[in-house]
Amino acid sequence: MPWAAPWNGFGQTAMPTPKVAIVAALEREVWPLVKDWPVSHREHEGRWFKFFESGPMVLVCGGMGSEAARRAAEAIISLYQPSLLISAGFAGGLDGSLQVGHTLTPRHVIDAGDGSRTDSGAGHGVLVSFESVADVEQKAKLAKAYGAHAVDMEAATVARAAEAHGIKFLACKVISDANDSRMPPIGRFIGDDGRFHALKFVVYVAFRPRLWASVGQLARDSVLAAGKLCEALSAVTTEAHAQAVSSDPRAAANLKT
Repeated sequence: MPWAAPWNGFGQTAMPTPKVAIVAALEREVWPLVKDWPVSHREHEGRWFKFFESGPMVLVCGGMGSEAARRAAEAIISLYQPSLLISAGFAGGLDGSLQVGHTLTPRHVIDAGDGSRTDSGAGHGVLVSFESVADVEQKAKLAKAYGAHAVDMEAATVARAAEAHGIKFLACKVISDANDSRMPPIGRFIGDDGRFHALKFVVYVAFRPRLWASVGQLARDSVLAAGKLCEALSAVTTEAHAQAVSSDPRAAANLKT
């Protein structure tokens, strides 16, 4: 759908306010932030995406994994032309000092698949993106191989999309499971589309009492992590938008009219 610049009422075409675009995996990760945001459904390359929009911010939950993140990133870039692209969501801790609820904006994002590295120019620490949900043993290997502090599945792909389109990139993550947390086998319930099949997972767990304690702890940790992530995202996006406006006199003038 072609984009039409808005008319500002003074005989000139108004410049659009810079957009901060956020790509997350699952709604539960960002629900405290977007629960009251207006929703729109838009199509891109034959797929429909659900976008949450609030002022200069737009967010899409594309699903878990690299391919799902790629599709979501390309969609939000094409449809909203953002000035900043943020990969947001849960991450597993690799550094033993990082406990559940700790938020981080890593400066470096590494793709474990090919070793490529993105320097966002802001933040601190290292995040590595791995192809699947990392268990305790895999976390130890990733920490040793990359000197990383946390692991996710999507950030490196979102960073690559931002770079391909000449857009500034940031990652904003929260630790949802510590480096020694024993995770239930959630990876097997991620579909090819990146969606987590929660009902199948619940049925699986229901017949395996040995998993009840770990799943209960995971649920509690997820609620805590989501709240902390959304607090951090709110601060990061507010600051990023202010910087974008201050660096673009045309957008700043538009806000004043």
